[in-house]
Amino acid sequence: MEARMFAETDRAQLRELFSRAGEGSPTASLWGHEESEAAIYLDPYLDLEPSSLFVASADGALVGYLAGCLDSAAFPSEGERMENAIRKYRLFFRRGPATFFARSLADLTVSKVRRRPTAGDFADARWPSHLHINVAPEARGTGAADALMALWLDRLKAAGSPGCHLQTLAENTRAVRFFERAGFAAHGPTPLVPGLRYGGRRVHQQTMVQNLC
Repeated sequence: MEARMFAETDRAQLRELFSRAGEGSPTASLWGHEESEAAIYLDPYLDLEPSSLFVASADGALVGYLAGCLDSAAFPSEGERMENAIRKYRLFFRRGPATFFARSLADLTVSKVRRRPTAGDFADARWPSHLHINVAPEARGTGAADALMALWLDRLKAAGSPGCHLQTLAENTRAVRFFERAGFAAHGPTPLVPGLRYGGRRVHQQTMVQNLC
């Protein structure tokens, strides 16, 4: 297993990996339209900050990746990226995405009535950097995720970032434990993620942070 910085020649294989790397996790797919989901969670990192993108490979095949951003304030927010994808791919007119967004609207309405918070973007100058990491099922437990995280933390320290944050799901206990081992700690409440379900149940956003200096 090898972990290294992304190279442009990895692009096609990385897009293929994106479609299966989250298999079995609560966020394997949001609404069942791979191209639009990649436009939110992969393509901007490929195009805007490839120097903060790392890949893991085994026997020449990519099995994991970490997409990072040094300064979230200078990067399009998740909300902005999602809005762009909705418009570009006309997601409200596609059955799977339309069902997701209808459920999201219902969740938002109920939460507003009950005065409960819902998931959203995170912005705090103490932890300006952020990351997304995914490893294919066959590579979980092989050290691929640890190697990717080590490369990312080295990059953050070399760049002088004061801290890093990430957002996962409270129900994804395997991911939470991994991030805790990597030095991250839970931060803030765990609000509902509108529209998303795992095993038929609602899920909640867990923000985690790590100080680097």
